[in-house]
Amino acid sequence: MRKWFLFLFMPYLLFSQEVKVELGIDRFFKEDYSKLLFGKRVGLLTNPSGVTSSLQPTLQLFFEKEKGFQITALFAPEHGIDGKSYAGEEVENRFYKDKIPLYSLHGKTRRPTKEMLQKVDVIVFDIQDIGVRSYTFASTLFYVMEEAAKAKISVIVLDRPNPLGGLLVDGPMLQEKFRSFVGYINVPYCHGMTIGELATFFNEEYRIGCDLQVVPMRGWTREMAFSETGLLWIPTSPQIPEEDTPLFYATTGLLGELDVVNIGVGYTLPFKVVGAPWIDADRFAKTLNEQKIDGVSFTPIHYRPFFGSLRAIDCHGVQIHITNQATYRPLKVQAFLLGILKSLYPERVEKLLHQVKEEKRSLFYKVCGNDQMFKLLLQEKFISWKLCNFQKDERDAFQKKRAKYLLY
Repeated sequence: MRKWFLFLFMPYLLFSQEVKVELGIDRFFKEDYSKLLFGKRVGLLTNPSGVTSSLQPTLQLFFEKEKGFQITALFAPEHGIDGKSYAGEEVENRFYKDKIPLYSLHGKTRRPTKEMLQKVDVIVFDIQDIGVRSYTFASTLFYVMEEAAKAKISVIVLDRPNPLGGLLVDGPMLQEKFRSFVGYINVPYCHGMTIGELATFFNEEYRIGCDLQVVPMRGWTREMAFSETGLLWIPTSPQIPEEDTPLFYATTGLLGELDVVNIGVGYTLPFKVVGAPWIDADRFAKTLNEQKIDGVSFTPIHYRPFFGSLRAIDCHGVQIHITNQATYRPLKVQAFLLGILKSLYPERVEKLLHQVKEEKRSLFYKVCGNDQMFKLLLQEKFISWKLCNFQKDERDAFQKKRAKYLLY
C-alpha cells in the first residue's frame, strides 16, 4: 500500500519547486503594510496575474481580509479584470458581484475620472508587468498615479519580479513627441526595472507628487530569471501565456507592428517565430545561425496561423530558441532578424515597408519611441549593427539615472 501511495504522489514531488521570492502581496497582510488601509475606502487595480506565491488571487485575498477598510471600487486594465479580452479590445464598465463598481481603464477612458475616484481614498495596484515599455499595464499605473495626485489619493504598488530580470537594459529610448499609452516614460524598451521601481522613477523624474508607497519583494535579485524565482506564471494577457514569452515579446514585438511577417501571434507560439509565405525557412535559419549571436539559436519551421492576416496560409521561417538568458539581447536579435530579411529579400521587404499604412507607421513610431528606426529600415542597405547600436549613449546615461531608484 505504501508503494502505491508513493507512486500516486510522485508527480507532485517531482514538479514541486521551492518558492524563493516573497511578493509584495505576500508581505502586505503578513506584515505591517496593511495598516495603510485602516479606515480607508479602497480601490483595487488587478487582474488574474495578481496572485500570491501560493496562487491565491489578490482580489479574493482582499475581500477575505476586508476588516478595518472597505473595497469601494475595482479597476480593470487592458484585457480586463479577468484577462480574457484581446489586445486593443475595449473593456466595459460593470458591477462586480452586482454591488461593487468595476471601472474600465481600457474603454471610453484610460484614466480614472473624478466620478470613479469619488469614493476612493487609496488605490492598490497588483499586476504582473513584463518589463517592456510598450506593454500597457505600466502606462495604466502612471495614468492612475497622475489622477490620484490631483485627487489627493494614495497609491500602493505591490511589487513583482521583472520577468526579463533586472540587468537587461536594451532598445531605444522614448522621444517626448511619441509619448503615448504604448510608451509613456523615457526609459529603454527593456528597462530592467520592477513595476515598483518604475513607479518611483516616474513619480520623481516626472514630478507627479503622488502619495506613493511600494511594498517591496523579499528574496528577488536582479540576475534572476523568472524560472529561478520558484513562482508560477499566470498569463498576463492572451498572447503572453508562458514565463519566457516576455523575452520573445521583446524580440519580435517591434517587427510584428509592421505586418511584414507573422511573429506567431495567431499561432501556438506567440512571438517565438518569424515566418511568411515567401521565406525560405532553411536558408533563413542557416544565415541567422551563421551570425553566431550570443544566447540564441534558430531552427526552420513551417506553420499555418489560426487567425490574423495570414490565417490558414502556409508560412515558412524560423523558431527562436533562447539558449542562454544571461547573454541574450532581444533587441539585438530583432535587429538581425530585420537585417537578414532585408539582405535575403531586399526588393520584397522594401516594397512591404513602403506599403505600411500611415496609421500603422504612426503606431510603430510610438512603440519604438522614435521615427528614426523606420527611416533606417527604409534607407539603409545593411541595418543590423546600426539598429543594435542605436541610442547606446542614451541607454548608458539612463543606467546611471535609474541607479537611485533600484530597490534590489
